[in-house]
Amino acid sequence: MWADDRERMVDGQLRRRGISDERVLDAMASVPRELFVPERVRDRAYDDAALPIGGGQTISQPFMVARICEALALRGDERVLDVGTGSGYQAAVLAELAGEVHTIERIADLAERARESLELAGYGRVRVHVGDGSLGLPDEAPFGAIAVAAAAPEVPASLYEQLEPSGRLAVPIGGLGGQELYLVVRSPEGPAVLRSLPCRFVPLVGAEGFNGK
Repeated sequence: MWADDRERMVDGQLRRRGISDERVLDAMASVPRELFVPERVRDRAYDDAALPIGGGQTISQPFMVARICEALALRGDERVLDVGTGSGYQAAVLAELAGEVHTIERIADLAERARESLELAGYGRVRVHVGDGSLGLPDEAPFGAIAVAAAAPEVPASLYEQLEPSGRLAVPIGGLGGQELYLVVRSPEGPAVLRSLPCRFVPLVGAEGFNGK
């Protein structure tokens, strides 16, 4: 059942909407999304929608997870930071694509549930941290890529500074009513910003998020 649902998700929600990176498609087909959603909405695990996971947070729409991962253009050997662990699903997908994954969540209960889900799904190697994701993980930096699953009013300077040279940061930027997914590349001349598609995420709460303004 679930394998069929994953196949339909990949073909119907991802390929048909322009996701073309085969590594990303394979990763999305491999990660058991049903293990990262609460039991009350498990029958909707592969819906083309974000779903509530508690604490006012959501598991992102599959297309947005795939779009962020595709934008990061991972080769397989990078150290990656996932900001806004939530359910742990995006961290699991990133673990299929990168060499080492750290993920950070500000809500301790969510972080613990994500850790359990990651273990259950076979991604116990993902390192889960509790803290202010807008400030990243300076003790673990630098990172080849950073994925942010929450909206910020502007590119968090701390996250940009934790990128390796030519490292990539995918982050939704804008107001609380809607944002645009930015891809930011660290270059010798400063941030090179490529704008992408419209999106809507929960706010990034922290010193360099909305409550820090």
